[in-house]
Amino acid sequence: MKILFVEDDRELLKSMMFYFSEQGFNCEKARTVEEGVSKLHSYDYDCAVLDLGLPDGSGMDILKEIRSSRIEVGVIILSANSNLDNKIDALDFGADDYLTKPFHLSELNSRIKSIIRRKKQSGSSTIQLNEMEINTDAKEVKVNNELLHLTKKEYDMLLYFYYNRNKVVTKSSIAEHLWGDFMDQTDSFDSVYSHLKNLKKKIKDCGGEDYIKSMYGVGYIFKV
Repeated sequence: MKILFVEDDRELLKSMMFYFSEQGFNCEKARTVEEGVSKLHSYDYDCAVLDLGLPDGSGMDILKEIRSSRIEVGVIILSANSNLDNKIDALDFGADDYLTKPFHLSELNSRIKSIIRRKKQSGSSTIQLNEMEINTDAKEVKVNNELLHLTKKEYDMLLYFYYNRNKVVTKSSIAEHLWGDFMDQTDSFDSVYSHLKNLKKKIKDCGGEDYIKSMYGVGYIFKV
């Protein structure tokens, strides 16, 4: 799962990036409204965490752009201001949640996971697909009740395919989702193929269906 943090406080941004990377999220950062809007138009995220006070404007400016452009992403607003009117304004404009600084990173983690569950899994932490069960809280996958021993990249790839089921996804979109800002620092297409090959084999070895089909010259589709 992928998060964009838009925050100009370098220490807080560093703490959030480290904490959520350790929690298994793919994290990217921006420090201005302009940079945040650019990334949201260029890449897909599961959640955007927006600070209200930015050097060139407000997180509200980004929120308004997200909603007017119909970008599908969960939004949490961060603010040092606990004023109720500010919170109501943010929620009225389409924010999913509002968190006042200072806060515990564990609380932000719970709120992010809650938003992602509501938007993609109807509030449940368990995805059931025929013989396959994905627990997004435990980050575990079972096929025919047998636990798959997946690497982080294999797990992230499977979840990305599931969330984009029945849609063609390209190798570049998979690579960008898995490596984000570090995509150019790896032989990403070869790595995509290698992780995909291992993922398909592990599912098959447990008697699972081969849901991931190649679309020659285009990419892949998770066919349900």
